[in-house]
Amino acid sequence: MINNKIVIGFLSAIVILTSLMSISIPFAEAHPHTGIVQTDNHTHEPITEIIPLTDGIGIEKTVLFMHAPADNTLPWGFVEGKIANHVLDYPVIIQIYDEDGEATHFAQTNVEDDGSYEYRFRVRNVDNDKVINIFEGDYIVKIFKVVYLGTNSSQV
Repeated sequence: MINNKIVIGFLSAIVILTSLMSISIPFAEAHPHTGIVQTDNHTHEPITEIIPLTDGIGIEKTVLFMHAPADNTLPWGFVEGKIANHVLDYPVIIQIYDEDGEATHFAQTNVEDDGSYEYRFRVRNVDNDKVINIFEGDYIVKIFKVVYLGTNSSQV
């Protein structure tokens, strides 16, 4: 089955540049898994569905919650995960919508040979002491992955 661990968080630019390690703040991350996701003291259960395309492949659509606090001090957010049965040469599509359902950010990222993927995006800018929060508040994140249907696929 697909490992639905997807993390949306904010990263410190200093840590990225100096150690190439990412750090997320607990109130700004969501971990889809079997069970409940706790984000900013709220629980949000991710929703995953499979949309068949052919007899052998389909699109796995996961919808989850993201919160970007107004007092955020970190410049980056990211979406990452690992797909157990991904179809080669198909990217992951990421769509972010604000709480009114308006499209805020669309992206795609490649899937590595091991099924992992990661997409980083800017959530905050600072220019001459002027701070602009690109993301602030609650968002819905939709993640689309092309996967082999069934667990006995010889292509996996």
